[in-house]
Amino acid sequence: MVEKVKMKLPKGFNQYRVKREAKEFVLRIFTAILLIGISYTILAPVIGMFSTAFMSVEDLFNPMVFLIPSNPTFDNFRGAVQHLRFWNTLAFTLGYSMGLSLLHVMVASFVGYGFARYKFRGSNIIFAIVLLTFIIPPQAYMVPLWFQFRFFGPTNINLIDSYASVIILTLTGMGLRSGLFIYIFRQFFRGLPVEISEAARIDGCGHLRTYMSVMMPNAKPAIITVFMFSLVWHYGDTFFSGLLLTRPQFMHVSLGQVVFRWQSYNSRGGSMMFADFEMMQAQMVFLAAVTLIIVPIILVYAIMQRQFIEGIERSGIVG
Repeated sequence: MVEKVKMKLPKGFNQYRVKREAKEFVLRIFTAILLIGISYTILAPVIGMFSTAFMSVEDLFNPMVFLIPSNPTFDNFRGAVQHLRFWNTLAFTLGYSMGLSLLHVMVASFVGYGFARYKFRGSNIIFAIVLLTFIIPPQAYMVPLWFQFRFFGPTNINLIDSYASVIILTLTGMGLRSGLFIYIFRQFFRGLPVEISEAARIDGCGHLRTYMSVMMPNAKPAIITVFMFSLVWHYGDTFFSGLLLTRPQFMHVSLGQVVFRWQSYNSRGGSMMFADFEMMQAQMVFLAAVTLIIVPIILVYAIMQRQFIEGIERSGIVG
């Protein structure tokens, strides 16, 4: 009679725990592979752009060169600074974007606070209309928008090619992504305890003073979030700046306009911005220019990263 041999298992051995840990290990491996794949898909064009910006013409036509230049050079950056008037363009873009971003914070916070704290007949319908302003693509109403500013007011003033058109849009809560910014502030103010505003009113604060002195100091995360969103989107805007600011002196109000001009001139078979360069070399100069213009936004995000993430979490738009 054959005796069954029983294997002695180590002390504390638990087969269910081993199975669970094995499943968790496989899941972590799968998650890591998935994240690496997604990261590569997102970062590959950016890495390629940075790499090409440092390449020389010889590297560009060398089939042995991939990502890492064999003859790295800063000539492309020098060409970008010279032919794009980089420092003037950067100052102009930052000034334009930051000015409109501050207006966005002021207007969106005021409107968002009203939706969060005051209920009146039709408030939900009006807020639904606000949401539609960033759900409906702006191309759907670009023609009436242009005519509105081409023949503005009862005297038909022409506000095309004037900063007044963009400022009016922002001040009335209809600027670039204004609906989203109002939503962020509304969600943030709804998350604050009602007792804060009630205590301010008991202390004698009116509606405006409660908003300015009590609510806004507590809304720093939302302010930073909206400011950064607005800054980045104005930095690369092509719709409002291309529709309402069409003259050559307005073409550098955003990085998107620089890209648009480059693509437009290339589609015509030549490049007015890089007349002194061959086409392939001009492409490398352009990528160097884009790299230089992206750097300030990356620095701003690196400095404000913690506050930005906190504002995203507390505004209720995660996911």
